[in-house]
Amino acid sequence: MFHPGALGDKKDDDGGSGAREIDPEVEAARREAEERREAKHQRMEEEREVMRQGIRDKYGIKKKEEENVTEFDFSSPEGRLGRKRKTAAEIAAEAAAAEEAENSLTNMLPENMREMANKVTEVPGKLISEASEKCTAM
Repeated sequence: MFHPGALGDKKDDDGGSGAREIDPEVEAARREAEERREAKHQRMEEEREVMRQGIRDKYGIKKKEEENVTEFDFSSPEGRLGRKRKTAAEIAAEAAAAEEAENSLTNMLPENMREMANKVTEVPGKLISEASEKCTAM
């Protein structure tokens, strides 16, 4: 038979609110341990920096200047990961410029090459129109 408390989902006898009072001594011990851990990591980072500086001095490497993140202007578009969205007019202008560039490239070709380029661009359209004429949906 299934026993509801067997899976560890027992509720507290004091109403089941789940809120437990933390012992002040335990809280102080946790805080002290966290401070010791942070101090240890700070010492280790200082030792690493001494080692890095020794390597820089040995090989004549200049230390990179750290950017101050607090001085960064988030309102400026430079440095953004995303790009500014283009308006419909900008997109149309770019499409027209691309088409013009494509046409100017074909104009630079000799006459026989221009004819071949035009045929190559016309063939897929012809094939599609012929296929749609021959095939009818039933």
